[in-house]
Amino acid sequence: MLDTRFPRIPGDVGNENSFSFPIRRHIVLGASTRRVVLENDSSLLEPFLAGAQELEAQGVSAITTSCGFLAVFQQELAAAVSVPVFTSALLQAALLAPMLRKGEIVGILTADGRTLGEQHFSGVGISHVPKIVYGMEGTSFGSVFVGDNPVLDRKTAERELIAVTKRMVSEHPEVGPIVLECTNMPPYARAVAEAADGRSVYDITTLAETVMSSLNRRDFPAE
Repeated sequence: MLDTRFPRIPGDVGNENSFSFPIRRHIVLGASTRRVVLENDSSLLEPFLAGAQELEAQGVSAITTSCGFLAVFQQELAAAVSVPVFTSALLQAALLAPMLRKGEIVGILTADGRTLGEQHFSGVGISHVPKIVYGMEGTSFGSVFVGDNPVLDRKTAERELIAVTKRMVSEHPEVGPIVLECTNMPPYARAVAEAADGRSVYDITTLAETVMSSLNRRDFPAE
């Protein structure tokens, strides 16, 4: 996890009530949102590798991160441990690509559209996926989750995400499924889906549930 002060409400990747399974947190000290989102600081790779290895030693079943921009470290982190690693909700765009109808694209909502780019897409193998990116820069949502503001107005954040979503699908009606890059966006996923006229919405919680369900298979009735 990044080293942050902002609130982690239910639905946020850092809130234990966001998942149907227990979580264990490891904070990478000094890994601020500025260094990860705005500066793409490659010197953070080593402490994230160390954090992943420590979590593996503690017996976790799988590892994710608290920021989708860490997609740039996907390959290195996956190679450093023997448990599944999924750094970013963006990984799901590769799954969605073959399901797109002719002319459709994936819509990506991100914390900051100015800095999310090819280095992130190539890190998780989605450079080939047709997509459009809309960011939350210039909003109170951005000031909280990129600026690390400890005060969150949930209703305002939701209104802003709804507005950006509506603008995206209005300007690009070819958008099909939507991926929420930002791990702080899942609390508003239903509102995004409604604003997008019922389009499917994917985020870090949907990816985590998929990974964990594959590791903890249930028995089926004999008949």
